[in-house]
Amino acid sequence: QLQASGGGLVQAGGSLRLSCAASGRSFSGFAMGWFRQAHGKEREFVAAVTWTGGSTIYAESVKGRFTISKDSAENTGTLQMNSLKIEDTAVYYCAAGPMFKLVSTSITNRDGYDYWGQGTLVTVSS
Repeated sequence: QLQASGGGLVQAGGSLRLSCAASGRSFSGFAMGWFRQAHGKEREFVAAVTWTGGSTIYAESVKGRFTISKDSAENTGTLQMNSLKIEDTAVYYCAAGPMFKLVSTSITNRDGYDYWGQGTLVTVSS
């Protein structure tokens, strides 16, 4: 299971740090991703990191502002969000998927992720 936390209300330009705690199984060989879904829109890719390799990838809209990381020993991942914009307002979901599947579906494609957290709401105000 995945448990996301850390969402909240922040002013534009501020920062938030989201966490994702993984439990119940080994996630070795997996990648962890963050997706978000704004009201009335489809869920979109935000960032991903391989669980052991540390390779990262970001959506263009967050590149340079968000940083994804993981702690394999603690089985946790984080998404540090800086310089937040109003358009970053959304429910953020963490997800995990096996690399052997993600290499064919694409690490940015939500279809490749088998495990999802419950979502945490991030609201950025003006």
